[in-house]
Amino acid sequence: MGLAGILVGLGVLIALAFRGWSVLLLAPIAAVIAALFAREPLLAHWTQTFMGSAAGFFAQFFPLFLLGALFGKLMEDSGSVTAIADFMSRKLGPRRVILAVVLGGAIVTYGGVSLFVAFFVIAPMAQNLFRSAGIPRRLMPAAIMLGTATFTMSAMPGTPSIQNTIPMPFFGTTPFAAPGLGAIASVIMLAFGLWWLQRQEAKAKAMGEGFGRGALPSAVMLADAESLRERATTAHEFDPAEILHGEQARTQPSFAAAAAPIVVVILVNLAMSLYVLPRVDLSFLARPEWGGVTPSAVSGVWAVIVALTAAIVTALALNVRRIPDLRATMDAGVNAAALPVISVASLVGFGAVVAALPAFAVVRDAVLGIGGGPLVSLAVATNVLAALTGSASGGLTIALDALGPTFMERAALIGMDPALLHRVAVISSGTLDSLPHNGAVVTLLAVCGSNHGEAYKDVFIVAIVGALIALAVVVALGTFVGSF
Repeated sequence: MGLAGILVGLGVLIALAFRGWSVLLLAPIAAVIAALFAREPLLAHWTQTFMGSAAGFFAQFFPLFLLGALFGKLMEDSGSVTAIADFMSRKLGPRRVILAVVLGGAIVTYGGVSLFVAFFVIAPMAQNLFRSAGIPRRLMPAAIMLGTATFTMSAMPGTPSIQNTIPMPFFGTTPFAAPGLGAIASVIMLAFGLWWLQRQEAKAKAMGEGFGRGALPSAVMLADAESLRERATTAHEFDPAEILHGEQARTQPSFAAAAAPIVVVILVNLAMSLYVLPRVDLSFLARPEWGGVTPSAVSGVWAVIVALTAAIVTALALNVRRIPDLRATMDAGVNAAALPVISVASLVGFGAVVAALPAFAVVRDAVLGIGGGPLVSLAVATNVLAALTGSASGGLTIALDALGPTFMERAALIGMDPALLHRVAVISSGTLDSLPHNGAVVTLLAVCGSNHGEAYKDVFIVAIVGALIALAVVVALGTFVGSF
């Protein structure tokens, strides 16, 4: 009965979340259903297990959600994201439209700009470029997805994405874990995705297919769509409803001024991770008043916090006079972090209740019994949970909360570098999370004025197939060569 309860709880969560119900309501209901079938104490699991785990996630990662959303809003309202996108379109020209859209999205998201901010800014640019080049508009979502939500989210060394941050406290790693393998995975995802999109572009032109009809929906319409908002906030760290709040600058900064905060994110993250924090005496963290943690459990998160803070200060210094209503922009940025972090924390709470049930031992043993070593079982567990929850960050945290210590023990027995576990876990979280019910996918299709029927096939190829190929290569290299 316990295993049946887990499946019923998951079914309720997935089915109603896909219909736009709030995960804040669904996650505790699903957890209570699972506990009820297992004849476990319901209130104790809700207030102690569920809330304890959700609060732990909130305490650990809310600063990253907050700073990431604020930075994204500042970059949007200052015109910096638009300036970078326009620069890429001018430099690459009408003959390399797909590459311009992909690289424009990649630059801003690798620099820490929130995914949904990138969606709303890149989509109008993509529409203009695709129309002028006669490329079918159905390929727009896949091109944007490739640039914003694949290699820059899970594979690029040092990416400040929340997915790349989550494994650090579990494995004692940094954002630059397994940089060589991450770079190889990034090249594979990018090259495969570009090959597929250019192949589809050539086929469309051979068949005489042009841009097609249709226009982008207004930002007002998208921001007011409550069901879209509920799906989106479990997928990434920005609440789409806050897109309309604040006021955008009437003039754009230069490309150098627009790119400067992104460069700051990358350089400060690198310096803090590899040079500054490793040389600072953090032994005081072992004392009870600081949680009794090891420096490696917090230094990775601290590095990203400092990098995003430095980027925010840079963006303000360069654009404070350009942003018409700075207070409204700042308020919108911080408010945009609230619902996403609570939504993901609720998913984590549900996962904690499931992991505490006796029947979960069956699931754990099945996952750990998969052949191929800890990398394969970690990849399978994270993929499955990300697919079921429709959330890379939620699925990744649930997997590591439940199985992270076991994977660390197994890795230690065979002398495996925890950095390898980190990179495999993050790439795994960004594969099957892009199934049709994923909030980012639903939001992107809506922003592009498209639908699953006409555009999802290409999104599936570039976001899932390409990522699975990269994951397979990383697992094979990690197993036979090790971390590098």
